[in-house]
Amino acid sequence: MYREEYSFKIERYMEPERFERVRKFAEGQESPLLIVDLDIIKARYQELNDGFSNLQVYYALKANPMDEVIMLLDSLGSNFDVASVYELDQLLRLGISPEKMSFGNTIKKARDIRYFHEKGVKLFVTDSESDLRNIAENAPGAKVYFRLLAEGTGADWPLTRKFGAHPDVIFNLILQTPELGLIPWGVSFHVGSQQRDIGQWDDAIARTKYLFDAVLEAGIELQMINLGGGYPARYVDPTLNIRAYNAEIFRFIQEDFGEHIPQIVMEPGRSLVADAGVLVAEIVNIATKAKNNLYKWVFLDVGKFGGLIETIDESIKFPIYFEGEGLADEIILAGPTCDSMDIMYEYYKYQMPESTKPGDRVYIFTTGAYTQSYSSVNFNGFPPLRAVLLPKE
Repeated sequence: MYREEYSFKIERYMEPERFERVRKFAEGQESPLLIVDLDIIKARYQELNDGFSNLQVYYALKANPMDEVIMLLDSLGSNFDVASVYELDQLLRLGISPEKMSFGNTIKKARDIRYFHEKGVKLFVTDSESDLRNIAENAPGAKVYFRLLAEGTGADWPLTRKFGAHPDVIFNLILQTPELGLIPWGVSFHVGSQQRDIGQWDDAIARTKYLFDAVLEAGIELQMINLGGGYPARYVDPTLNIRAYNAEIFRFIQEDFGEHIPQIVMEPGRSLVADAGVLVAEIVNIATKAKNNLYKWVFLDVGKFGGLIETIDESIKFPIYFEGEGLADEIILAGPTCDSMDIMYEYYKYQMPESTKPGDRVYIFTTGAYTQSYSSVNFNGFPPLRAVLLPKE
């Protein structure tokens, strides 16, 4: 069996000088540890904003709810997409104005709607009649936007079926809104997280324009189109950059809306914070399961329950760097818990240098999103993933 030299191009995911700062900062610290660089988040935010003249960003807090990330984005002018009363309380504790928030979860209790309204939040999403009536009863006079169902084809982490409704349902909801004392504000959709097919926005924008025109004939003029999230981060599978997405999506909007472009809203999460994170892990054990087994099992001190839940079905393929040299071994990667589900990659084969041994450090790139916020509280007694900021130079 032919084997090649182990090779990993750090510069594909981070400037080598910046990574060296990460590596040195991690020396002597207990792993697993997520190290987040705020400078990268700032750069991504500015990159996103450069593509649209009338964009309002509502950061999807669930991607990375670190206080420091929130405060940075607030200082840059970001609004916030809030999914629960707990996220709302965190934002209020940090002094974020409720005017800068939307209740962006279609699944919400009536008492939670009331709590948001009492705290001053005025913008709510919906995709069902019962939820719309709950908003009317508990947040009178609120602005409402309506989530369209999107297929999510081409996304590494689809968000299909559970969220949104078909255009005919949304059409009827919009018509009911003024009668309920609410303000019909706009239409939203989400084409799937880590969406590598830009054309998915084209279809969703076209269906949104159809709804704008249909309800206008009934006397309702919508003001806003919410493009959701979906912009990609730098994982193993290549994608176009943010500028390319901006240019194409704005072209789609111009083609459908012409000179009457509504307020554009986005709810980015992954694309703002994922590239800013490096997860530092340690190899616990390297094992061979059978005499003639071709692949070694490599067990890390972090796994599905410690922040890498998006490796379910090997959906998100994180770039993983092993220090060392030598011929490359193809491996199976698993986590430390007593659960057979805690295998990250078995079919997609990562490589490590043959000189690798237990105790060596492993660096998992593009882990600033949906890692710490997804980690379990106490499974097998392991604490949630610890996250810290990379110190300034």
